Amino acid sequence: MIEPSIEELTKSIKKKCEIDINRYELVIATAKAARIITDIQNEKREEMEKNAAKESGSGSEKSISLKDLKDIPDEKMVKSAIQKIYNGDFLIAAEG
Repeated sequence: MIEPSIEELTKSIKKKCEIDINRYELVIATAKAARIITDIQNEKREEMEKNAAKESGSGSEKSISLKDLKDIPDEKMVKSAIQKIYNGDFLIAAEG
């Protein structure tokens, strides 16, 4: 079972964002948040690859070790998005 439950999540959103949200809107918001998280992680990986190439000096790509990637979480993006919405890291704004 996914934690937090949909009911807990909608209550949290209502409290933090002061809006009522239905399940459809929650799905859309979660998908958008997951996309943002994915983009951020991809940017971090690209930056690390560029830095590794600069450090090698020979122009050839230096492989990135697992130690280098420890700052990039390896969770499912939807799970991470749900947690960030629940914790208030991402807020949902009402249209209008």
